[in-house]
Amino acid sequence: MSEALLAEDVRITGHGGDEVQAYLARPLAPDAVGHGAVVVIHHMPGFDWATKELTRRFAANGYLAICPNLYFREAPGAASDDAAATVRAAGGVPDERLVGDVAGAAAYLRALPESNGKVGVIGHCSGGRHAFLAACHLDLDAAVDCYGAFVVGDPPPGHPVKISSLLPIADRLSCPLLGLFGAEDKYPSPDQTAELEAALTALGKPFEFHTYADAGHAFFAVDRPGYRVAAATDGWQRIFDFFGRNLS
Repeated sequence: MSEALLAEDVRITGHGGDEVQAYLARPLAPDAVGHGAVVVIHHMPGFDWATKELTRRFAANGYLAICPNLYFREAPGAASDDAAATVRAAGGVPDERLVGDVAGAAAYLRALPESNGKVGVIGHCSGGRHAFLAACHLDLDAAVDCYGAFVVGDPPPGHPVKISSLLPIADRLSCPLLGLFGAEDKYPSPDQTAELEAALTALGKPFEFHTYADAGHAFFAVDRPGYRVAAATDGWQRIFDFFGRNLS
């Protein structure tokens, strides 16, 4: 199998018809047709190199992948840290706008000639919450929540981002869900993960959760102190197994 891929900036139609910057990565194999696709939702630090690297990793493994720049309206062309600060000061990305931008990204992927029509979504931290949110509003084929904060529970007083628990809309989950969590995390805590697990079980939703005993928040992030090799390695294997089953 050829490992050649193309990665480039593109423009998609996002929420409200807005033109939004996005980062597209796709395989360039001669037989690159019939591929599943993944919308990668960036974390609070923004549209950064780490998230673009994740996007390329999916392409290298045979998926069409796109990451919309959720901060493009507030800070077009700004460095990731500056853009994140601007958006955080405004209370974060509104849920409705997030859903619209992910819908636009999914539509862009489905329209590619190489696509098999199936689209999944993945996010880490705030992106994990956004992945769950999108899967409750859009017709998707798979969703991965990597330690998404405040899927269950509201932020503490003084938290800059204006969001609330998504548990009231869990009954709308449209697709299988994979959740990957750290036992030493506070947001989400193991108790919050257990609460979400109980709710999804009661609703009869298809899901699988894995919690790593030696990991806290951001254990996938290779450039942070919280990186945990064993948890991240196992987590990546589970992600590709999960998407392989649901997006092929």
